[in-house]
Amino acid sequence: MTQTAAPLAPSVLEALARYDTPTICNAMEIVAPERRLIGYTTRPLVCPFPNLPPIVGYARTVTIRSVVKSGLAAEEQARRRLAYYEYVGTGRGPRITVIQDIDGADAGYGAFWGEVQSSVHKALGCLGVVTDGSIRDIDQWAPGFQALAGSIGPSHAWVHAESFGGEVRVAGMTVKSDDLIHADRHGAIVIPVDIAAKLPEACDLCGRREAPILEIARSPDFSLEKLKEALKRSAEIH
Repeated sequence: MTQTAAPLAPSVLEALARYDTPTICNAMEIVAPERRLIGYTTRPLVCPFPNLPPIVGYARTVTIRSVVKSGLAAEEQARRRLAYYEYVGTGRGPRITVIQDIDGADAGYGAFWGEVQSSVHKALGCLGVVTDGSIRDIDQWAPGFQALAGSIGPSHAWVHAESFGGEVRVAGMTVKSDDLIHADRHGAIVIPVDIAAKLPEACDLCGRREAPILEIARSPDFSLEKLKEALKRSAEIH
């Protein structure tokens, strides 16, 4: 069911963006252990801009095809394109576009994303895209616009949006319109809005639990006995 709660305070989104996506996943295991096996990407995606910071935003969901030409008349295609841009550019923000390529084994045959779409979507208030389709124009890509994609390719073939606003599944992650998404070079995760504000504190707890283990593991005085002691101290941190 699409989330209908009020948008989170900007301070919550900013706090979530301070952590990488693996840390968010670790925190989710504390706050929502029932989601340990669901809600995040499970297949590798290409990230051409690994140095960009994590992004946090509300999903705009789309399905695309590229191996067959759209059956719509030119006038209807133009109308559909404008409706799509209106959907992407309105509603709670910031936004992240999540696009499923429904061409099956041919997913990624044609790239929906390149210089033009990254620039347009950035102007519409999107922070990035998560897709199992392909992207192109890496050197001309909109600066600061993050991308996680199934592949990189040269052509857009017959690529077109089939639908938008419905449920999609990208790299193992099921997403509905307005779901809260956290993403970085590692992948993406859906964050239920009702627990989002609890995650920063859980992230800090994860860091404090890891600290004694990392300290001894990186120490020139490392020993198995000291590791055992560090593991004990870690387990006592709450």
